[in-house]
Amino acid sequence: MPVAKDRKQNSIRKEEHLLISLNEDVEAKKISNGFEKYRFIHQALSGIDLEEIDVSTTFLGKKLSLPLMISPLVGGIEKTAKINRGLAKVAQLKGIAMGIGSQRTAIEDSINAKSYKVRDIAEDILLFANLGAVQLNYGFGIKQCKKAVEMIGADALVLHLNLLQEAFQAEGNYNFKGLAEKIKHICSNLEFPVLVREVGFGISKEAAKKLIEAKVSAIDVGGAGGTSWVEVERHRSKDRLLKKVAESFNGWGIPTADSICMTRSVSKTIPIVASGGIRTGLDVAKAIALGADIAGIALPMLKNIKISPKSCIDYIDEIKMGLKIAMFGIGAANIKELKETRHMIKEKK
Repeated sequence: MPVAKDRKQNSIRKEEHLLISLNEDVEAKKISNGFEKYRFIHQALSGIDLEEIDVSTTFLGKKLSLPLMISPLVGGIEKTAKINRGLAKVAQLKGIAMGIGSQRTAIEDSINAKSYKVRDIAEDILLFANLGAVQLNYGFGIKQCKKAVEMIGADALVLHLNLLQEAFQAEGNYNFKGLAEKIKHICSNLEFPVLVREVGFGISKEAAKKLIEAKVSAIDVGGAGGTSWVEVERHRSKDRLLKKVAESFNGWGIPTADSICMTRSVSKTIPIVASGGIRTGLDVAKAIALGADIAGIALPMLKNIKISPKSCIDYIDEIKMGLKIAMFGIGAANIKELKETRHMIKEKK
């Protein structure tokens, strides 16, 4: 395909993803994030001072003021450069981590690289580069992974798993054969951390085991209950058959809470990011109590930064307050104590 035509198609796809995410109802249907199944046991004599609660943590060797990550969102077109830079400024101000959208188009065509570059305004943040793991079956390898990280001065690389999204793209990449071995090859030959994440359908116990055997540095469970990329692709599809079939998959996936538990059951030590329908500080608290180390939020960050940086900052402050009050209510003075709490139960069916 000629570069100009390929560039145009990529730009159209990226812009459609952005506009649909902002303007359509793309939340998962018929499935929740699963956190409603859990509740904290209130401790009326918690024995701590709310103002002394410490919500800072360390993830992949970097200090975070809050156990929070702006999950990978957008990039590749001019409109997203302003969004990424706005989010990066917020991340720097609030001391949280940030991932950017897939850099595949920038690897294939360097003209797209500028929309991802934020390090000049976010010198201290934990920053993740991002590529689709499936691209390892379409010509990408060590060279492209290094280029993605170097392009934006990232601290680590995200390889995302999105097979269901690809299945509902007419132009999708469908070959997911042998990816575990290829991910292992990448992890064994790069000097920086590699995090593997699902994009909204969850990591199963079996998948977590394979990823840990592949020596990944961390796992982002990317569970069901938040943005559904099947819904996004259904909205943009011109294919009547794909649109119709997509309707029956709007309840597909592993709820985020269940995915955290599945992944943690495989390893007590693998760093875990909880994403997928995380919307409140209470969600973050439950995710960490279930075994996650930090939480990731995408769509609400995107919608708030489109309003203003202040709106995004206010939302993060809301998350922080909710997290601290949940910790106050169970007597957890810091994130370590929250992770070790015995004051959470699963509701009986």
